[in-house]
Amino acid sequence: MPVEEKQKKIKQLKGRIENSLSGFYRTMLVGLLVLVQIIILVLLPLILHEFTVYFYFIMEMVSLIFIFTVTNQNRSQSYKIGWFCIVLICPVSGYIMFALWGKTGKGDKLQQKILEKMEEVERYLVQDDKVMHEFCRLHPVSSRMSRYMAAEGSPLYKNNQTRYYRMGEDAFEDIFADIAAAKKFVLIDFYIVAEGAIWDQLHKILLDRIRQGVEVKFLYDDFGAVLRVGKFFARDLIAEGFEVQVFNPIHKYMHKLFMNYRSHQKIVVIDGNIGYTGGFNIADEYANLINRFGTWKDTGIRLEGDAVWGLTIIFMQMWHVCSNEVIDFDAYRPDKVFTENRTYCHTLTDGPANNPKNLIESVYKQMIHFAGEVLYIMTPYLVLEESMIQALIESAKRGADVRIITPSIPDKKHVKWLTEYNYGILLQNGIRIFEYLPGFLHAKVIMNEHCAIVGTINMDYRSFYLHYENGVWIYDMKTIGSIRSDFQDTFAESREITYEEWLSRPWRLKIGQNVLNVFSTLV
Repeated sequence: MPVEEKQKKIKQLKGRIENSLSGFYRTMLVGLLVLVQIIILVLLPLILHEFTVYFYFIMEMVSLIFIFTVTNQNRSQSYKIGWFCIVLICPVSGYIMFALWGKTGKGDKLQQKILEKMEEVERYLVQDDKVMHEFCRLHPVSSRMSRYMAAEGSPLYKNNQTRYYRMGEDAFEDIFADIAAAKKFVLIDFYIVAEGAIWDQLHKILLDRIRQGVEVKFLYDDFGAVLRVGKFFARDLIAEGFEVQVFNPIHKYMHKLFMNYRSHQKIVVIDGNIGYTGGFNIADEYANLINRFGTWKDTGIRLEGDAVWGLTIIFMQMWHVCSNEVIDFDAYRPDKVFTENRTYCHTLTDGPANNPKNLIESVYKQMIHFAGEVLYIMTPYLVLEESMIQALIESAKRGADVRIITPSIPDKKHVKWLTEYNYGILLQNGIRIFEYLPGFLHAKVIMNEHCAIVGTINMDYRSFYLHYENGVWIYDMKTIGSIRSDFQDTFAESREITYEEWLSRPWRLKIGQNVLNVFSTLV
C-alpha cells in the first residue's frame, strides 16, 4: 500500500490526550517524598551549626573521601564536575546527596541484578563467523566497527530486508498490519504508552490475536506511562489475556532516584520474523493525530530477516529483568528461512547496568571517526560531553560534511537551552546546524556514507549513560539512500543556524545556559 494511503488511513483516527488522575497522584506522592528528602538535606547544615569545631574536622575527612571516590570513578569528567559543583554549593547535604543518588553503576545492587539477568539471556546471541568473515572481506573499513560490536555482544546478521520510515505515522499502519497477521507471538516494549486512538487500534488488534491463540507479551516503562494510562491498566490487560510487565515502578526506588534509570527502548517483534524500532511511542502525538509542539517528526525501521533475533533477545533481556518467568527461548526463534542477501545489521542495546562500557556511545564515536564524506545526525537533544564534541570537530576538520538537525519547537525548554549552548563550539569549527521548522523533531538517526543507526538514542548524557536504549546499525546502500534522502528533505524544511546568530543571543539566555551547562549531566 502506498505511503500516502497509509497516512490517510491513520489520519482517519481521532486523536486525543487522556491524563490519569491516579497516575498524577502517584507521581505527586513520589515527588513529595523526594522533596522531603531534599529539604532535610538542605536544612541539615543549620541543624549542625552549633557543633562547628567538631563538624569542621569531620567535613575535612568526608571531603577527602568524596574527592578520592569521585575522581577514581569510571564516569565522565562532566559528571564528576557536576557533583563537585553540587558539593561546593551544598557543603553538607551535597555529600549525602551523592551517597544517595550519585553512586550508581555496577556496584549498585539493583544494577548488578539487572546486569546478571541480562547476561543470562545474552548467551543466546552467537556470532556466525562465516557472516563476519564475508563482511570483513567485502568491507574492510566498516568491518573494524563491526568486529568491535560483535566483540561486545552484538552479532552481525545478514539476510535482512529493511524499510525506513520518515514519520511515525508511516510506521503505525505497517505495525498494525503485521500484528494482525501474527500466528504465534507478539512482543511489545515501549517507553511511553498513552491511551488514545493509536492505543485503541493496537489494543483491538492485539485482543483479536489473543482470541486466536497468539501469545502477547507487553512491556512498558512505569515512568513513561504513569500519567497517560488508567490506574488498573496493567491489571485489566492481564485479565484480557495479555502477559504484562512494568519496568522499574517509580515508587520502589525513590530513595535512590532510580526513577532516573528508565527503559527508553521501543521494540515490536512479530513471530520472530519481523521487528520494528525507532523513536516513536504508543501515543497519538507520534502519529500527528494531536498537535503537540507542531508537526512531530519521528523515524523508524522495519526489519525482516536474521537480525530480528537480536531484537527478540533485547526484548527478552528486559522481560527477564522484570519477571521470574522461565523462558523457552527457542520458542521465539523465527520460523522462516530468509532469502540470502547482503543487507547487514547489528542490533544494539545499552544501559546504566553496563557502565562504564557504554557500547552505543562508542559506536556513535566510531561512526563519527570513520565518516569520510558525510556525517548527518537527527536528534531532539544535543547535550554533549567534551569527547563527543571533539570527535565531531575532528570529523569536520578531516573534510566530512557534518550536519546536525535539532527541533525548532522544543518539548523541554531547559534542554533546548542546553542544546543551543552546544551549538557555539560546533558552529565555530565548521559543523552545520539546522532547526526543523514545522515542529518538534523527535527522530534519532546518525549516518555516514557507509552505514546508519536508527533507534531510540538521543545525543545526550541521559541516553548514553542513564537509560536503557536500543537501535539497529545498518549496512545497506539502498537503506542508506532512503535515509540520506530524508535528511535532504528535512534540511529543506529547516533553518540553518549561523555562528553570528548564536553569538547575538540575549545575555539573560547566555547566563542561564552557562549555569545549566555546569549540571548538564545531572539534568
